[in-house]
Amino acid sequence: MKTGIHPDYHPLIVEDSSTGTRFLTRSTATSDRTATWTDGNTYPLVVVDVTSDSHPFWTGANRVLDKAGRVEKFEQRFGRRVRPGKGA
Repeated sequence: MKTGIHPDYHPLIVEDSSTGTRFLTRSTATSDRTATWTDGNTYPLVVVDVTSDSHPFWTGANRVLDKAGRVEKFEQRFGRRVRPGKGA
């Protein structure tokens, strides 16, 4: 492997913002925030909106993942979309 061309690959903690679940993994992502893991070491902390712990495909539950109200903003601006053959 060539030296100096690959990004730093290091352990970090990923936190699901909707469930609070954390897991330790490795990534090239960086963060100014840190957290202490169960092994006593401190790692960078990356907070994400969706992980397998909260994604409807993995949980089998239907959830609205739109926290910013983007769908409502769109519907207010352009009206509710009607799909052909589906009604309102």
